Amino acid sequence: MIELIPAIDIIEGQCVRLTKGDYDQKTVYRDSPAEVAKEFEEIGFKRLHVVDLDGAKSKHIVNSEVLRRITTDTQLVVDFGGGIKTDEDIEKAFAAGASMVTIGSIAVTNPDLFMGWLEKYGAERIILGADVRHGKVSINGWKEDSSEDLLPFLKKYIDAGVKNVLCTEISKDGTLTGPAIELYQSMMAAYPELHLIASGGVSSIDDIKALEAAGIPAVVFGKAIYEGKINLNELWDWQNA
Repeated sequence: MIELIPAIDIIEGQCVRLTKGDYDQKTVYRDSPAEVAKEFEEIGFKRLHVVDLDGAKSKHIVNSEVLRRITTDTQLVVDFGGGIKTDEDIEKAFAAGASMVTIGSIAVTNPDLFMGWLEKYGAERIILGADVRHGKVSINGWKEDSSEDLLPFLKKYIDAGVKNVLCTEISKDGTLTGPAIELYQSMMAAYPELHLIASGGVSSIDDIKALEAAGIPAVVFGKAIYEGKINLNELWDWQNA
């Protein structure tokens, strides 16, 4: 059964969503991310994906106190990303209650630092962020495309022990046009042992069912919740039928 991971993206302490990572295409949905997290937990969800969009843009963690409120007010297993660039940042995320962190840009720009974190904290607590645009891994809040091609980039880190990868097809993110299933299938075909977390474009429960049918282990979804495209009680009932 596919792992269901609702998402909360944060700007200025509020629960928001962007379209294709564009900060100029921002919609504010709720003032309290912690209240949203509690609602997810009350339905039955166990995992939560939290992104500090201010942090991603500023290149250092900004919303650690919002993370702390979420992890204090719920028992959710939270993975946290956005702005983790230094030892201080990653320590701040874990101190605020994150169970896992998602690291993307540093894996591109400073592989030695990423490898050090992987060794220090372990593969169960480090998620490799591999967000893709035009076949290249994107960095720094999706504002820049690197020269890294996706599959060789993954191989380097899977060989080093990475088990969990979160991949967003940026052109799909926030568009509600359906996930990039062929991309995820190509990743799973190359690395069948991977715990791949698909992200971007999910618009319905049928999209999630299609990802499960394609053999994708986990999915992050956000905008479809906030726009009323997915009824979380129905989704939970489907998975637990």
